[in-house]
Amino acid sequence: MNVIYLDNAATSWPKPPGVAEAMVRFLRDVGANPGRSGHARSNEAERIRLDAREAVAALFGVSDPLRVVFTAGATAALNLVVHGLLTPGAHVVTTAMEHNAVIRPLRMAESRGAAVTVVPCGPDGSLEAAAIEAHLRPATRLVIVNHGSNVCGTVMPVRAVATITRRRGIPLLVDAAQTGGCWPINMPADGIDLLAFSGHKGLLGPTGTGGLVINESFDITQLPPLVQGGTGSLSEHEVQPDFLPDKYEAGTPNIVGLAGLVAAVRYVLDRGVETIRRQEEMLTQRLLRGLKRLPHVRLYGPCDPARQTAVVAFNVAGRSCAAVAAELEERFGILCRPGLHCAPQAHRTLGTLPHGCLRFAPGVFTTVQEIDAAVAAVAGIAGDRALD
Repeated sequence: MNVIYLDNAATSWPKPPGVAEAMVRFLRDVGANPGRSGHARSNEAERIRLDAREAVAALFGVSDPLRVVFTAGATAALNLVVHGLLTPGAHVVTTAMEHNAVIRPLRMAESRGAAVTVVPCGPDGSLEAAAIEAHLRPATRLVIVNHGSNVCGTVMPVRAVATITRRRGIPLLVDAAQTGGCWPINMPADGIDLLAFSGHKGLLGPTGTGGLVINESFDITQLPPLVQGGTGSLSEHEVQPDFLPDKYEAGTPNIVGLAGLVAAVRYVLDRGVETIRRQEEMLTQRLLRGLKRLPHVRLYGPCDPARQTAVVAFNVAGRSCAAVAAELEERFGILCRPGLHCAPQAHRTLGTLPHGCLRFAPGVFTTVQEIDAAVAAVAGIAGDRALD
């Protein structure tokens, strides 16, 4: 049985040609620690890390690659900002469509004296930018917006929110885990001050990669490092360097992962984000059109490919999403994600709490034939249920 992989919102698969090869080459031929030695292999490792910074900076429209800070992923980047900016008494505004990578650090900050406002969203996950402005206070130190919902794909009005936050002098942190690499993003033009990205989703790289991109609009003196330690720079000092990117990159980096990330992001850049977006929009349209025809299937979110990423959320009437997902895999070889998707606030908004829903998430390597096969499989399962 052939596998149809529709779980790209969790981790993209397969990876582009050259990604695995770049990682193997690093392990086999380089293997050294960047910035920790003066020999040729260490210098080569540093070159790979700089190549990764330059590729990510180009992807997000940032002119200075040193403003790309690598972390273990988007979650670590979000924690860095949340715990750095939200001191006791500070206030943050976010949305009801956030992933737990945002909500859980915010709840920790709240337990330490910060104030958290969660702005409600529409039943399709949509956000009115004016609702953000209505909740801003003199003590507001940060606004966090999920660019694309990992549950139903709803894309938030980032530029409209940024217009408000810029006017009020409040940093805007965008969680781009779902949109980086598959939705056009230009941080200066979009007004984004801080952007958390995942390397293993739309950027098509390996797991354990990601980071924080810091626009020139943001003053890094506001943000202390979350982790301190060796950087290979200013080793004579016992305090963390205060310049980028060293301020936020203590410890040995995941350089083998970054070697793979370079190859992946170059693939995205060569193919073109706009091209990838058009392809995924076409696949989403086809998937939505097929599922809408099934009387026992309920869809969630915008149900409009122009307003969402390639993420489609649904349930089959009378069946648990977990049971349907298991049947899709066992009978049809279709891999997808059931449940709450680490985003209970989003499911409360969509009306799918406590059981959740199914999520189909095609990617850049998904074919039209696979979309049609997935719709046919859901039709078969829903039809089986109707005959019970």
